Amino acid sequence: MEHDETGCQPHPEGPILCVNNCGFFGSAANMNMCSKCYKDMILKQEQAKLAASSIENLVNGSSSNEKGPVAIGSMDVHPSSVEVKDVSMPSSQASSSVNGAEPKAKKGPNRCSTCNKRVGLTGFKCRCGDLFCGSHRYSDKHDCPFDYRTAAQEAIAKANPVVKAEKLDKI
Repeated sequence: MEHDETGCQPHPEGPILCVNNCGFFGSAANMNMCSKCYKDMILKQEQAKLAASSIENLVNGSSSNEKGPVAIGSMDVHPSSVEVKDVSMPSSQASSSVNGAEPKAKKGPNRCSTCNKRVGLTGFKCRCGDLFCGSHRYSDKHDCPFDYRTAAQEAIAKANPVVKAEKLDKI
């Protein structure tokens, strides 16, 4: 009688365990999987579709302007989950792609422009465009060529335009 009043109906079989035997209960809405296994399965399917479409684009030589599956958010791609097929290109395309993608010149470690001390991630970028250590980060410590006064005057002038009222007729 209680089920008739609330509109809820009990499962005739009782709770269903996840089909992946993870120990949690599954639901018919998730193909008899628990929520975690279901999300993992959906993620693997999306990764497989994305990998297949990217391989297809490489094989067909399609441009990147075409609309295709777009990944939103961060996804962890494991090398074991993506299949790589051996694709052979004609020798003229292979040589042009190797020459076209030259490696970038390796940039050295970040160093202070004044004392040449290594700063790494803790460097301070000044408005003059240089990088400085903690002791040379202030403009008076590194003889900064940036004109702070003119920049501030321009910012104030831009933020506060001149407002003039129209002249009133005298009676």
